[in-house]
Amino acid sequence: MSAISYANDSARSAWTAELKATLWLGAPLVATNLAQIALGTTDLLFIGRLGAESLAAAAIGVNLFFAVLIFGIGVASATAPMMANELGRNRFSVRDLRRTFRQGLWICVFIAIPTWIILWNTEAILLLLGQKPELAAAAQPFVRAIMWSVLPFLVFVVLRSFVAALERPMWALLVTLAAIVFNVVANWVLVFGHLGFPALGLTGSGIATTLSNFFLLGAMCVVVSYHKRFRRYRLFGRWWRPDWPRLAELWRLGLPIGVTMAFEITIFNAAVFMMGRIGVTEAAAHAIAIQIAAATFMVPMGLSQAATVRVGRAYGAKDTEGIARAGWTAFALSLGFMSITCVTMMTMPGILTAAFIDTTNPANLAVATMAASFLFFAGVFQIADGAQVVAAGALRGLRDTRMPMLIAAFGYWVMGLPLCLALGFWSGLGGVGIWIALATSLAVVAVIMVWRWVNRERLGLTQG
Repeated sequence: MSAISYANDSARSAWTAELKATLWLGAPLVATNLAQIALGTTDLLFIGRLGAESLAAAAIGVNLFFAVLIFGIGVASATAPMMANELGRNRFSVRDLRRTFRQGLWICVFIAIPTWIILWNTEAILLLLGQKPELAAAAQPFVRAIMWSVLPFLVFVVLRSFVAALERPMWALLVTLAAIVFNVVANWVLVFGHLGFPALGLTGSGIATTLSNFFLLGAMCVVVSYHKRFRRYRLFGRWWRPDWPRLAELWRLGLPIGVTMAFEITIFNAAVFMMGRIGVTEAAAHAIAIQIAAATFMVPMGLSQAATVRVGRAYGAKDTEGIARAGWTAFALSLGFMSITCVTMMTMPGILTAAFIDTTNPANLAVATMAASFLFFAGVFQIADGAQVVAAGALRGLRDTRMPMLIAAFGYWVMGLPLCLALGFWSGLGGVGIWIALATSLAVVAVIMVWRWVNRERLGLTQG
């Protein structure tokens, strides 16, 4: 065999191995993301039986809750690239992973306290945002019930980062599936008053969510404490001991991640409020289209999380070729999937809409038609959305988080928000204009993020 032929076979083998590793890591992460959406969906299924007002109050309450929580998720997720880098440098590392995990717990507490203060004042905040007084009043006790889930969920994010860095993400998926079952039972008991418990209605669903997140945390703690693959790390031993340099590094890395995620989620939250101001039909159609887009987004998001770990481990090992393989493999998988969803949304919007609303009912015709038009633009931004989230994940593996934050700020708020207002309210396009603006801002962010990834070596990002 010639040297060239051997080199080609070796390269193909390396890419095949990377593809298998990314799929092995990414598939459970994707499934876990989908399962966490299902966890929230079970709440809405029970709340919907209480009536339209309860459902509307829960929707605006969850919108505010998640807008605040997403920042904490971003900061806590900084533990993933740090652990991956450490394993790249030393695959047998124990002490460094444990130290990073423990400081991740401190981060969770620091974030939870101000988050609780903000969410305790839900009614006042919703009124400032122009929501109806009766809905704001109904949302407050619900949010005050679910806000206590912030700390256990953030700690779960750190635990999920730990098992993902070790490339054992299946445990997070299994625990999340068990939590869904627990949440269904808890909602059935507390919302409607079964097994001797009082019927607590909307507040009962909030309590069920909090209990489910404590279950989620407790189950993961049992797994990492007793499973033979994890127990040698002794994660919770002397967790209260500070490691100030590592804590500062976590903040330095995680704060831009949290802000980046907040920029993205809040522009979509703002779109919800803008749709509500345009009209009821637009708001209902937007809810259908954005739910479908959110579900498909879980796939590239999971691949992005896999890219962070795979790129991070190669970065820690100073393997520039491994960095390239890890990033481009995640890109290929993400863009391949999002190309399929793009075509599906643009060619079969009626079938997708029918899963959420009775399209045969003439009363729903306006909503169904508008939802179909929104799905066309959702299809347009599928590829851009998949590209930008994987690029961000790959760059996090290189510990590059500050510039992606500035890119997100420019794309979503400096350009995206004014464009939403211009096209949604001043151009006469209404809801369609808002979707055009969202697609445009995502495309801009995607182009700049991918450019930064392509030029990573010239920018010095691969130098550990």
